[in-house]
Amino acid sequence: MGTLIIAHSRTHHQPQQTKMEGKESCVDMDKQQGKATVLQKELGLLSAVCLIVGTMIGSGIFISPKAVLLYSGGVGPCLLIWAACGVLAIMGALCYAELGTMIPKSGGEHSYLMEALGSPVAYLYSWTTVMVLKPSAFAIITLSFGEYASAPFYSDCSPPIIVTKCLSAAAIVFIVTINCLSVKLASYVQNFFTAAKLLIIVVIVGAGIVLLAQGNTETLSNAFDNKPVSVGAIGLAFYNGLWAYDGWSQLNFITEELKNPFRNLPLAIIIGIPLVAVCYVMVNIAYFTILTTNELLSSSAVAVTFGNKVLYPMSWIVPLFVVFSTIGSANGSCFTAGRLAYVSGREGHMVEVLSFISLRRLTPSPAIIFNGLLAILYIIPADINTLINFFSFAQWFFNGLTISTLIVMRFTRKELKRPVKIPIIIAVLMVLVSCYLVLAPIIDSPDMEYLYCTLFILGGLLLYYPFVHLKVKWARRLMRPITMRLQLLMEVVPPEKCE
Repeated sequence: MGTLIIAHSRTHHQPQQTKMEGKESCVDMDKQQGKATVLQKELGLLSAVCLIVGTMIGSGIFISPKAVLLYSGGVGPCLLIWAACGVLAIMGALCYAELGTMIPKSGGEHSYLMEALGSPVAYLYSWTTVMVLKPSAFAIITLSFGEYASAPFYSDCSPPIIVTKCLSAAAIVFIVTINCLSVKLASYVQNFFTAAKLLIIVVIVGAGIVLLAQGNTETLSNAFDNKPVSVGAIGLAFYNGLWAYDGWSQLNFITEELKNPFRNLPLAIIIGIPLVAVCYVMVNIAYFTILTTNELLSSSAVAVTFGNKVLYPMSWIVPLFVVFSTIGSANGSCFTAGRLAYVSGREGHMVEVLSFISLRRLTPSPAIIFNGLLAILYIIPADINTLINFFSFAQWFFNGLTISTLIVMRFTRKELKRPVKIPIIIAVLMVLVSCYLVLAPIIDSPDMEYLYCTLFILGGLLLYYPFVHLKVKWARRLMRPITMRLQLLMEVVPPEKCE
């Protein structure tokens, strides 16, 4: 590498260059390659749809849709809740489509909170999401992969924890490597695994249609013959259903890499999320054609139980495609998490090196590697599901806060162009839903862990004031040699400012 770029101005985002040995500058090398050192617009409509579908459809719909059935109290209400959760996901995504086309920056909520509510709120979001929510979710998805990938080799017992965790770590390293090498390669991987998971959904739904035609309607015939359930139980059913739809905002993290984002962002949402909703409802109907409610509630992996009953001797394809599904979901999670860490570093909310881009690959490799390292750390504890469960209320808090910025900017930022403009009532409804989803788990089970999570989030201000607001000089001097060495090791540079 001919030039080492050490720092760049936070105000103008213009890199300062310090010449090292060699004749060519980084910018000269970029010109020879024909590309500026910025994230490239590599993703078209198909890749955008695959990112949404591939990230939303993880292992949940194949493993444990029983929580919605348990809290809804019956088959009919269960199916209605799956459909209603799809409608809510579409409404939330449309709110984000307006924000994403109005503020066409990567980083999702971070960029919108930064624009509307200022640096401290955006920092708290990135602090919570970059340090906990994204890497822990990445870890959980790959742990599911480890369990299903190792299960065929331990048919008589559960796989050893150490085997599951080693496979999880290997999956993290593989996915991080793919995402560091090329945006196109990562999108091709995403497209392949999305096609694979849609294929197994077609198989399950097709089997369900055949069973319905054969008259297997006993469970569905009395779908609404159930005892009344409490409002709180219905709320928990929605909470679990919406958890399965998590991922509807993922496309907003990569807006800067979308081709024609003003067209492709809303169009991908309109295609992708209804497709997921239809898949979820149809898959649940297929489950009910062969499984009773008691069988479904007692199953630890519903799709596998369904496959064992219906697809034998080809039932092995279900766990195989669950493995594919988890890899695809993990790849999408890694892809978007890297962009959030990248934008946070670019705004000075994380260490500067996270905002650097690979000179050769034009990927935010430091941010992607950082997310992968945290994910590997999170697979070490015995049970990180507890961690993500207690922090999940924070995600809906920030979702509601982000959508509220849409309402605020309708009055405070009227000059901004809005290629997509939704009815304001949709945003208001989503803010109310978000408030309920924040409060519901706390009211239902007011554990001290929620207080600890809140203290962790607010504790980020202890770092924000000296290191971000005051920009203490000794911290910059300490990080400078570390940043230089990491640049040389990874061959990364700050992004150019593109007018």
